Amino acid sequence: MIDTHSHLFLEEFKDDLPEVINRAREAGVSHIFMPNIDKASIVPLLRVCHDYANYCFPMIGLHPTSVKEDYEDELHIVEQELAMRKEYVAIGEIGMDFYWDRTFEAEQQWALKRQLDLALAYDLPVVIHCREAFSYIYKVLEAYRHTPLRGIFHSFTGTLEEAQRVLEFPRFLIGINGVVTFKKSSLPEVLSHIPLERIVLETDSPYLTPVPYRGKRNESSFIKYTLMKVAEVYGITPEKVSEVTSENALNLFGMPQ
Repeated sequence: MIDTHSHLFLEEFKDDLPEVINRAREAGVSHIFMPNIDKASIVPLLRVCHDYANYCFPMIGLHPTSVKEDYEDELHIVEQELAMRKEYVAIGEIGMDFYWDRTFEAEQQWALKRQLDLALAYDLPVVIHCREAFSYIYKVLEAYRHTPLRGIFHSFTGTLEEAQRVLEFPRFLIGINGVVTFKKSSLPEVLSHIPLERIVLETDSPYLTPVPYRGKRNESSFIKYTLMKVAEVYGITPEKVSEVTSENALNLFGMPQ
């Protein structure tokens, strides 16, 4: 199994990260991909990825909820990091988020475009955060339809129509996490219309913990519960889901099988 989206560098894991990593290994997780948030998270992100090299892999990007008055300075740091280090495997997480606040709506859109351009310039995939903003992100992506841009729509919880719009972009995958296990989630129905070859698994640790641990801190080992639910939705074995989604992830990130 591959966890394509996990924040194990956050404070929530400062007291027991080695145990969290060991549990992930024991559960069968072979890779953990970690998206950046903003300039404050770069050092802890890289520290974890250095401590667990060839197991935890860093991305660099500016999260939409961190787009404030100083977003130009933040983007400059992203650009500097890309120019200085070759270890980043993706641009992320980036996107738009209007759930809490729309004060910086225009700035979020500009930040997204800038980072999509960086992804093309460095030939890296993008990991897109979308909350209450699908139509806005889709409009931005339209301009990139005929480019080599590739990536993941992280933590997808949209409608079937939105899923079909994502699938219009042949190099994009859909990230599925613990939300698919929630009792009132409509995601299983939507997922049944998405080819398995177009999804990857993720946890978004420490958030969105799957049943049976919902309400507690999420961690990468819990991806197995998402895997089991996805296997149930598709009516196939967990081993097949693991095989296909892992291959999808490794191909996207340009890593050997």
